[in-house]
Amino acid sequence: MAGSMFLAGQLAWHRSLSEESDNVRRQLTLYGQTLRQRIDRYRTLPEVLALDDQLRDALGHPLRLEEIARLNRKLEQANGASQSSTLTLIDRHGQALAASNWRAANSNVGVDYSFRPYVQQALAHGSGSFYGIGVTTGEPGYFLSQAIRDDSGRTQGVVVIKIALQELEREWLQTPDIVLTSDEHGVVFLASQDAWRYRLLQPLDDEERRELNATRQYADQPLRPLDFRVEDRMDNGGTLARMQAPPLPGRVLWHTQPLPGTPWKLHLVHETLGSLADSRLAAAAGAGGWLALGLLVLFARQRQRLAALRQRSRLELESVLQQHAQELRTAQDGIVQAAKQADTGLSRSLEHLPQGVVIVDAELKLVAWNSRYVQLFRYPAYLMRVGQPIEALLRHNARRGLLGPRPADEAVGRRLEHLRKGTPHLHESAKDDGTVLEIRGNPLPDGGFVTSYADITSYKNTARELRSLADALERRVADRTRDLAQAKREAEQANRYKTRFIAAAVHDLLQPLNAARMFTSLLRSHLRADADRHAVDSIDGALAAQDAILNSLLDIARMESGQMEVHMRAVALGPMLQVLRHNFGILAESRGLQLSCVDTRCAVRTDETLLRRILQNFLSNAIRYSHRGRIVIGCRRDGDHVRIEVHDQGPGIPQALQREIFEEFRRLDEGRDGDRGAGLGLAIVERLGRLLGHEIGVRSQLGRGSVFWVRVPLGDPAAVPQIGPPPHASEQADDAPLHGGNAWVIEDDGQTCAATQALLQRWGCQVPFAGGAPEALAQAQPGQAPQLVLLDVRLGSHHGPDVYAELCRRWGKAPAVILVTAERDATLRRHAAEQGWAFLAKPVRPPALRALMSQTLLRLRESARH
Repeated sequence: MAGSMFLAGQLAWHRSLSEESDNVRRQLTLYGQTLRQRIDRYRTLPEVLALDDQLRDALGHPLRLEEIARLNRKLEQANGASQSSTLTLIDRHGQALAASNWRAANSNVGVDYSFRPYVQQALAHGSGSFYGIGVTTGEPGYFLSQAIRDDSGRTQGVVVIKIALQELEREWLQTPDIVLTSDEHGVVFLASQDAWRYRLLQPLDDEERRELNATRQYADQPLRPLDFRVEDRMDNGGTLARMQAPPLPGRVLWHTQPLPGTPWKLHLVHETLGSLADSRLAAAAGAGGWLALGLLVLFARQRQRLAALRQRSRLELESVLQQHAQELRTAQDGIVQAAKQADTGLSRSLEHLPQGVVIVDAELKLVAWNSRYVQLFRYPAYLMRVGQPIEALLRHNARRGLLGPRPADEAVGRRLEHLRKGTPHLHESAKDDGTVLEIRGNPLPDGGFVTSYADITSYKNTARELRSLADALERRVADRTRDLAQAKREAEQANRYKTRFIAAAVHDLLQPLNAARMFTSLLRSHLRADADRHAVDSIDGALAAQDAILNSLLDIARMESGQMEVHMRAVALGPMLQVLRHNFGILAESRGLQLSCVDTRCAVRTDETLLRRILQNFLSNAIRYSHRGRIVIGCRRDGDHVRIEVHDQGPGIPQALQREIFEEFRRLDEGRDGDRGAGLGLAIVERLGRLLGHEIGVRSQLGRGSVFWVRVPLGDPAAVPQIGPPPHASEQADDAPLHGGNAWVIEDDGQTCAATQALLQRWGCQVPFAGGAPEALAQAQPGQAPQLVLLDVRLGSHHGPDVYAELCRRWGKAPAVILVTAERDATLRRHAAEQGWAFLAKPVRPPALRALMSQTLLRLRESARH
């Protein structure tokens, strides 16, 4: 059996492995064709753009801003048609003049790419190609470049297309195998699984490392070795190997194939579990042939033994049954004989029972009873004798009125008839003295009847008391329920009053704070000394801190009152983390810290805005309490959830304080001087986590840093909405869009009106009116509508949107609107978005107001031209 198992297993192993190797080789060829076709699809685009007259002319002279804007839009339009990643125009010095991603915060425009090989190749040979991670966007891609020459044949610049290959990697995820692509240095840069990307198939020498550092091909990605051991090589080019890092179970089949037209190689790693299973099945089949014969012989012998055992067991069982039947007959005869020979009916075997028991034979005569039966009915001694008809006892009870109000003959006859029928019964009977008896009767097998009488008076009294107590408890519960309902209504009403009070209080507090920030911005423009400017900056920082505290208090009030809305949907986690890294990276660098982000393709189900607030608080605390080192934000898979973590190298948090830091106004003393917060950030995080149903946690060691995390359920990547890049206003070096502009300021706070009017006039904007709602309605005349209206929502007894509607009716025109309010109501924001109005929350930051007004006026002018 062992020999047949080994031979069959080996033959099946080699045959199945050979078939799998052929299939893997064919699959690798198909993957290579797909990759080559994806690259060839975009290869002609830079060649066509290199012949474009507009691009050639742009490289011949210094460009003005409007010329750069036109080039950006042209490349953006070309990129939209080709669905590539990025198109960039570079001059002969390697400087990026225009790019299709000019709207993005990390645009290529203005970046020096002279060190990139694809630029050097195109300038030297006319064209070039290169795969690497973008130094500006941080996104990997394949770069194809083409030189742009003038009429005399001199190279003026380069046009570059960056092809994103991440979609190809997502297609590879559909196969259970591992698909890899490596460059000429043996670095894996494309992989169907993240753990294999940026692995080294072979060690790098010093020259290769210098080349990678000079070109920044893989940016700051660590290049780790791919740990594997080759065990065998196959005739068709395949290799059997064992993988240690990343680990894979058992031996794997590895095929490699060069990609024509590139220095790349394609690899496919296939697990040999199918061949191993075939080998085991064949070995089992080989052993099965030998086992079948042995099992057949054993089955025949077992059938013979079982037949003999069944015969012997049948004989033994018949013998035991006969013996037990004889014993039962002997015991029954003894009982009957003892009953017949008894000179008294008192049975010692019944005396221990708490019930009264009486037994009659088939002729309804007394056979046995106990003393409890005599006590319950107080029978005279002359009635209690063996053979006495039970009718005599019943008539005695009838004369005493124990059988009910019916006539005595009828009551006795009915009970005798019941005993003759031998029907089991169970009922209760109440005596005149209040005693309640439970009467249970059962017939005997050979005729006769046994009846028991149990005194259940105490049980009945207890039941009545329990029913009375239950009724009282029900009444008390009903009373308490009404009281609780009334208290709940009062608490809800008080909570609504509290929420309205907090909203009104915050609105009134933000009004003077808003005016103070406006005046501070005006004051800065009138100061020249550095000390004076530093004092104004300190005032502005203090006002910003006060603003943050008021907003935090308002958020806590909204969450406690249930007014904060939650919109759960599928959200792509990678772009959110990249935006946070970009937004907080500059602040971290200013503190001497390094903020990095671990990219991910996960999608989660959450409210995007509220989750971003949680992570912003985590990052803000990490920057505030870290004095050196790195801060990392990334995520880990945790079953059907993902845990987003923020790691820092701060001083750490004692174990005893790790729960207290989530309470209001609890903060540690290790923060930077003047930047320790109000102690509300983590309190808001804890409440947001409960609101979203996301678990919040922290782990920390003193002197080694802390990790704050939030656990979010995974979402469906297919359900993530495809949102294009957000429009960005053109950056202006001055306030040119505001010069000559015309705006009304409608605000009921006099100080805010004065500050806003002065600020807009300093920016070159005309402000014909700045005041409250009644004055605005009185001054509005037909045909004199401004270009823009800065409108508050609370205007004393007037409502801002209603005032605007009346002004539009009087003007005969609807100018653009910017709502400037301290209201934090999500419904108000949605209403503004539906009407096409801009929205700014008080206290207003002057740079934000200037940017929003410039963007609005530019949009109005562009619409007027068209």
